[in-house]
Amino acid sequence: MIRPAGFGGTRGLVLASVLAATLWWEAPSAAAADVTLALPNGTQRGDGVTIVKTRERARVGPSMAANGAGRSVWVSGDVRVLAPGIDTRRAGPFNFPRGEDAMPGSNGTSSTGAAASLSIGYVVGCQVEIGAMQAGLGGSISVVTILDSFGGSFSLPLAPGRIIYAQIERKQLTKPGTYYFNWRNSQMDIQGCGGYAQARSRVTLEVTGSDHQKITLWGRPFSIG
Repeated sequence: MIRPAGFGGTRGLVLASVLAATLWWEAPSAAAADVTLALPNGTQRGDGVTIVKTRERARVGPSMAANGAGRSVWVSGDVRVLAPGIDTRRAGPFNFPRGEDAMPGSNGTSSTGAAASLSIGYVVGCQVEIGAMQAGLGGSISVVTILDSFGGSFSLPLAPGRIIYAQIERKQLTKPGTYYFNWRNSQMDIQGCGGYAQARSRVTLEVTGSDHQKITLWGRPFSIG
């Protein structure tokens, strides 16, 4: 019997086994494209209130729309608000003070008359350095949009140079105490951004009353590809 050169006997079995093992380990690599990022904890203190953020993470992957210009990110985290110094005050029909003139994009924390208002979300930008944003959303930002999505998923139309504030949680605090909030795998599907995209979490607490204050805790910026 004539056998093909190089594939006879034991040598052929070894080569075949090596080839099979190579294919076995290389095949899953294309599907394992998601990248999971563990983000640092953070704390921000005000007068009689404290915001604590823990267990924040982001999983970045290709867009669920399966197009070349899109990508998706699933975000999770925990927030604890220690508010022993706020008044006991229920939300009312009025909406003052807003604090919007100098800080557009923070509408999610505008007062409704409750003792305090909490807003949790992400600032997402396309070809914009998000890392420098810690003093509000003014300056060179051309468009700011607020999108509500309480625990679900939403699509962000993000053109180059644009920034969007995507709100995922909003709560009115009506009395002193400790409050807990968490979000798990809230999905942001980013479309229209052909360049690099970045995001960072933003937790804002606005306290009403005679000592009106607005405290913001920023998360570390991360790349969405």
